[in-house]
Amino acid sequence: MIQKLFPLDKNYILRQAQSVMEEEMLDLMVFELKRSYTQLYNPLMLMDSTFEIILDSHHFPKERLRMIYRQLCGVYRYKHGDNQLELLFDGRSHVQKFKEDWYHQLSFWLREMGQYEPFVKNMLRITLLYDTDTRADWSENQCKAFINHFFELKIVKRKGELKLMKIA
Repeated sequence: MIQKLFPLDKNYILRQAQSVMEEEMLDLMVFELKRSYTQLYNPLMLMDSTFEIILDSHHFPKERLRMIYRQLCGVYRYKHGDNQLELLFDGRSHVQKFKEDWYHQLSFWLREMGQYEPFVKNMLRITLLYDTDTRADWSENQCKAFINHFFELKIVKRKGELKLMKIA
């Protein structure tokens, strides 16, 4: 268990907001994935077997999608890493504000990354078009590599902890 030295540190509150929203955001990720697939591969929305599977699929192993979600959470915390809480004058709590900001940022990122075919194909393989663990493993790694490249970050594991670093 990690001891919180400063329980009102922005990063603790932000992490809490992201974890509370995880299920909702996983659904958002699948929704945006379906939208991206449609825009890239089927803009006329013609029904074929693949498009039908993508639209009708709601059950798939979510653990791989969680890994991608948590990586995006880490990227967001890294990019918005200052630990100073701002003063809010609109009556919202910091958790509410962070939830709202995170929702908008993740939606934006998913639409941006959804313009790239490799990201969409690999995300489909780990979610809606999931078939085998080996293909899903490979696709998950490809998604992680794409995210690192997209945000120009490198993830380094030292002493059991993951650290994000900006690529020079």
